[in-house]
Amino acid sequence: MAEPNLFAHLSFPHGPEMKNRFMLAPLTNTQSHADGTLSDDEFHWLTMRAKGGFGLTMTCAAHVQKIGQGFPGQLGVFSDDHLPGLTRLAAAIKAQGSVAVLQLHHAGNRSPKELIGEAPVCPSDDPETEARALTETEVAALIEAFIVGAERAKRAGFDGVEVHGAHGYILCQFLSADLNHRTDAYGGSAENRARIIVEIVEGIRARCGEDFLLGLRLSPERFGLKLAEIRDLAAQMLTHPALDFLDMSLWDVRKEPTEAEFKGRSLMSYFADLPRANVRLGVAGKIMTAAQARDALAAGADYVLIGRAAILHHDYPRKVEGDVDFAPVALPVSRAHLAAEGLSPNFITYMNNWPGFVAQDQTEDAL
Repeated sequence: MAEPNLFAHLSFPHGPEMKNRFMLAPLTNTQSHADGTLSDDEFHWLTMRAKGGFGLTMTCAAHVQKIGQGFPGQLGVFSDDHLPGLTRLAAAIKAQGSVAVLQLHHAGNRSPKELIGEAPVCPSDDPETEARALTETEVAALIEAFIVGAERAKRAGFDGVEVHGAHGYILCQFLSADLNHRTDAYGGSAENRARIIVEIVEGIRARCGEDFLLGLRLSPERFGLKLAEIRDLAAQMLTHPALDFLDMSLWDVRKEPTEAEFKGRSLMSYFADLPRANVRLGVAGKIMTAAQARDALAAGADYVLIGRAAILHHDYPRKVEGDVDFAPVALPVSRAHLAAEGLSPNFITYMNNWPGFVAQDQTEDAL
């Protein structure tokens, strides 16, 4: 069997192709302005990755409704006020030969009340987070907000969008039988709970046309999710004519499932063995070395999403191209290293919340 080629081009049913198999993972970075407009810091961080050789550069999660903001300094796509910054960003990414994709997001019950100024929303009332249930009219408005966000991204010049259906945010909340107790068309059966995602994907394709990339991010565990249900949804979406790529966020591409009945093989294998028509499958989860990236392709992925390693090295693809045995710098790293790699003080402070990532010295401990 031929060695997987991380630098082979990758085409999609719609939109431009990637020049290699490296996609920048959508990474929270808290660098944009309070109103969701793009900051110079976020522009610098993302365009450095495009310059560094990523075949596709994806933004952090951009919220499609003001009430859907999940963290401070989050990029927005819910207003035409965001268009100037998004237009600047898309053009700069594409100028480097990287495909420009914006991730569409809504935090749902994970929107902090103090940040959005009101109670957050959820598929059903959630006493734990004090989130209130969306009305049927509001569900329709949420679907429309995702579609309009995609249209706005296209107007800004992005090559495509990814719909964020993972990590316990609002679309993931619809998928969870623990949180979704609705009795309408968006609750009950697994098919009904996934309906909102399917309608968003189909709506974006209908409104944004055939020359626009469209991806979906799913996670298969935690957040009240069942692996069997997510695998069925992945199987549906991997053959859906509207979709171009499915991004599976696995936390670790080598791990086994947490559910006992599925142990004995890798979590990734439950998705890599699904028929996928022309939809491309990508995986994310602690892919750090060149060898691990090749292993993911050998195990059935079409491309890899690089997160932590891309934070450590803006030019990760170029480093892998120059060294088949490349491994990132060892953790923890200094604040100076991260600043040199294009992280602003706000982003470095955020990364300091990740245990063992940012080196601590006596001066920093005293602050």
